[in-house]
Amino acid sequence: MLYQKHYSEWKINPEKYWEQCAQHISWFKKWDKVLSKESSFKYKWFEGAELNTCYNCLDRHIEKDKKKKVAVIYDSPVTDTKELISYEQLYNKVNAFAAGLLKYGINKGDRIIIYLPMIPEVIVAMLACARIGAIHSVVFGGFASNELANRIDDAKPKLIVSASCGIEVNKLINYKIILDEAISLSIHKPKNQIIFQRKELICKLDKVGDLDWQDFIDKNNIIECVSLKSDDPLYILYTSGTTGTPKGIVRTNGGHAVALYNSMRMTYGMDENSIFWAASDVGWVVGHSYIVYAPLLLGCSTVLYEGKPVGTPDAGQFWRVVQDYKVNCMFTAPTAIRAIKKEDPKGNELKKYDLKNLKSIFLAGERADPETINWTMNIVRVPVIDHWWQTETGWSIAGNFFSYGLFPIKSGSTGKAAPGYEVEVLNDNGDILDKNEMGNLVIKLPLPPGCSDSIWNDENRFFNSYLKKYKGFYSTSDAGIIDKNGYISVMSRTDDIINCAGHRLSTGAIEEILTTHKDVAECAVVGIKDKIKGEIPFGILVLNNTDSIDSDKVIQQTILLVRNKLGPVASYKKSCIVEGLPKTRSGKILRSTIAKILNGEKYAIPPTIEDANSLDSIKKIKETTNL
Repeated sequence: MLYQKHYSEWKINPEKYWEQCAQHISWFKKWDKVLSKESSFKYKWFEGAELNTCYNCLDRHIEKDKKKKVAVIYDSPVTDTKELISYEQLYNKVNAFAAGLLKYGINKGDRIIIYLPMIPEVIVAMLACARIGAIHSVVFGGFASNELANRIDDAKPKLIVSASCGIEVNKLINYKIILDEAISLSIHKPKNQIIFQRKELICKLDKVGDLDWQDFIDKNNIIECVSLKSDDPLYILYTSGTTGTPKGIVRTNGGHAVALYNSMRMTYGMDENSIFWAASDVGWVVGHSYIVYAPLLLGCSTVLYEGKPVGTPDAGQFWRVVQDYKVNCMFTAPTAIRAIKKEDPKGNELKKYDLKNLKSIFLAGERADPETINWTMNIVRVPVIDHWWQTETGWSIAGNFFSYGLFPIKSGSTGKAAPGYEVEVLNDNGDILDKNEMGNLVIKLPLPPGCSDSIWNDENRFFNSYLKKYKGFYSTSDAGIIDKNGYISVMSRTDDIINCAGHRLSTGAIEEILTTHKDVAECAVVGIKDKIKGEIPFGILVLNNTDSIDSDKVIQQTILLVRNKLGPVASYKKSCIVEGLPKTRSGKILRSTIAKILNGEKYAIPPTIEDANSLDSIKKIKETTNL
């Protein structure tokens, strides 16, 4: 088996493995050491090496006569815009913006905040920063002004790049108003704000430092790529916490380029002739890694989609994009698939399109329940693969690997550990658990290339958050099991484990059972305080859009399902039905917030929430249900 061969090769000699992977990257200066240890928990990859990420994404492909090859496919159903951008065109756009950055005093190490919607200019700005060695921090366009202000104060950017507006299904979001308010709230004041004017809303540039994008760029300049050390920062990406100062995860240049290039071939089976589509937002780590950097490092074509899985205008848009651009691999979140399934449970919309070029669908961002995977495979007829990774890792910890020949897909599992990761399951005392025992999922140090090892301006916080609890291991804060064949099942966040009468129950295991019911589109299970048992599970169900469903009957049937498949130990006796679950903009269900509301605890509305009104249905449950 090829997977086992490569995993063993890595484990026997990790430095040799990664040195071979690094040969696919263009270096200005080769490394002195592949791996060096700075302390008991801190390591460096490719010490002494120098490169430039933008050069690897653009210049080297152009030098190989790939000027006319399509780099970015831009599709925006909300503006009815379609555009194919070649590597040469992208190169010219990036150089023009990089020249503007230099003209306005931006240098290596300076921070730039990018607050843009899903338009090609977000990729241009990121690569331009990478070209001159500036550190970009992309802030998701769904954040309100106070959250943007927090990131301004932490990153202390010299300059902010934004647009006049973002576009939702039925409304315009005035980015300039949000940006102006954020700057007024922040202690740190950037010198300039570069605004890309969208025709849908032209804003006034009347604040000190406001500059129009077209006036800022310099189309007549070619900017040489700055040579950067392997461990120089490429970007800062803030995790979406609900309280406290956001954590600025730092990604460095060298290991990031090596890991992402390798993952495109190893995990997704892509080559330079492939069409890759990560249906995410550039403001999240998936967008950083697999809309922008990984596809361009490989030299293939990447899709940038400004729309929703449903509502722009229907549940067939994902399949339209796959057909129109001959997409080979699609990467999205389970919640996107569930949204499509809810609107089109029989897959009628899909039947309108030809998906003959699609080889695979990958899922990540939240646990993919078996029902969602099975439904997708049944209608699309390609492998649907759940894989597990985090903002902090930047690429998948576990998955299935196309270049090695897929091993059997195990329902409910995120696959096996990728070469580079040694995953263990520990109890709370740090002891390694036996196979099939649920506990804390951890990764043995050192983390592979591409993973973050610091938080911007707060190294101690990184250590305390991820490394302190289990010596020699990185704590993922996920709970799960590893079976005898090496399959990893991520069941829930460690905070979501329910302790019912001394039994540790996974919310994910119960949700997996609930979604097997034909009428359940998606669900969330949380722990409710109980005087006798400590906690008991409570289910919140979203049903498929059909008129013939008897809600009360579904509730009774799902309770019986859990009892039959998990047993009375689960104590699953209560549930309710809502129209939609509270989620973040990236599709994660806000289980912790739901639990706090139902338990009558204080909670903060997460800044990343997609629709704050979705919490009203949870409050109503609390008011009307005897919990």
